[in-house]
Amino acid sequence: MNRGFRLLTSWLLAAAFAVLAFPAAWHLAPALEWNPGAAKPVVSTPDAQLPPTKLAAAELLTDSPDDAPVPDPKVLGGALDKALKYDGAGNFAAQVTDADSGDVLYERKGTEPRTPASNLKLLTGAAALLTLGAEARFSTEVVQGNVPGTLVLRGGGDALLGAGESEREDVLGRAGLATLAKAAAERLATVEFTGELRVLLDDTAYAGPTLSAAWDPADIQVGEIAPIYPLALSGGRENADGSGELVDDAALTAARAFRAALAEEMSERGVKVAPDVVRGAAPKEGIVLASVESATVAEHVNYMLQESDNYVAEVIARNTALASGKPGSFGGGTEAIKEAMEKLGIPTSGLLISDASGLALGNKVSAEQLSAVLREITSGSNQDLRAAIDGLPVAGLTGTLQERFAGKTAGGAGLVRAKTGTLHTVTSLSGYAVTTDGRTLVFAFVANGLQNSTPQAREAADRAATVLAGCGCR
Repeated sequence: MNRGFRLLTSWLLAAAFAVLAFPAAWHLAPALEWNPGAAKPVVSTPDAQLPPTKLAAAELLTDSPDDAPVPDPKVLGGALDKALKYDGAGNFAAQVTDADSGDVLYERKGTEPRTPASNLKLLTGAAALLTLGAEARFSTEVVQGNVPGTLVLRGGGDALLGAGESEREDVLGRAGLATLAKAAAERLATVEFTGELRVLLDDTAYAGPTLSAAWDPADIQVGEIAPIYPLALSGGRENADGSGELVDDAALTAARAFRAALAEEMSERGVKVAPDVVRGAAPKEGIVLASVESATVAEHVNYMLQESDNYVAEVIARNTALASGKPGSFGGGTEAIKEAMEKLGIPTSGLLISDASGLALGNKVSAEQLSAVLREITSGSNQDLRAAIDGLPVAGLTGTLQERFAGKTAGGAGLVRAKTGTLHTVTSLSGYAVTTDGRTLVFAFVANGLQNSTPQAREAADRAATVLAGCGCR
């Protein structure tokens, strides 16, 4: 019996057809003759070929066709061997698995541990969804301090805070510090005190260093990652939309934004707020005056996968560690991810997790392990893990795949959903595609040893995924 699964809706297919349709029309245009005396033809484009004006979440069906045939491994293997060839240094490890049965249809060095780059985020997301649950949220609180007139802003693991009002429909800024400041000010209206208010920052939820020894200092210097804290605005970045450079002290940046919002609220009540913010732990049994709730874990995971956000990945891992009774540290996070893989029955031989984002070259994950995680996400029994499907970028349309699958690989546009990964010597692409016969295939392509050959290897991975999407292969 097939496991429950869901296929992409017609609008995604329409988008893919639109991508393919326009080059064909352009090629035919010079063959038309213009007769000034003739009536002008009325040209209409079918709705199915119009490019989408907005992108909605992919609607997915519950079941794949019972009679959808499985590709012939020999035919499929020949097509993939050809697609994965490229000029330049390095080579691919790969595995393609039938999502329903788990049968391996294609394998090349599938059990060999490889540096996965950001494909590691698939493990991080699955661990968070399994351990925390898809609907869990993180609280950012204002706690009454031990000293009268002192408020403590306590971080609870939300790296997607907003500086303004809470944005109820967005992931970024779902919890707004201006909303938190207003709620705290209203509560303070019932409290008598003299002098000015002072804001402290409590970012003690996490333990250990804020930067990982597994990271290349050059990556830190160029802004691939920054010190990790249990509260941050917009994924630790400068701008409210999550763009811009990472800041050196995301927690202090958030605390200063809260202080500014509180100062504005309290000025209307004739109370001053001290201009400086210093660190200090909240009382263990302190009174919570106000709090704001983050987007769900599922939404955090989807944002992380779509944007391949290193900062959010590391925060999610520490939150997962705390939920599993481990320290909120780098070591706690990597242990929590591996523990979750064991609970899911993922083979862990050779698995080495050095960080949660995939930035560390010391990570080692096989194509077999990546495929197994994706099969749990797409076809497993745990419904919380299914939430990660929406986080996988859609080829040619969303996230880190928005600018890919054009030209010779346009046949995969709208039909492939996959997580990307790139380091100087690595490119990876792992996800799923649905064959022309309606069979869902899970795949992992991981190339290591690249030397100025990343573009060629990336195109080869896209070709291979496109083969799966267009394959009958019988």
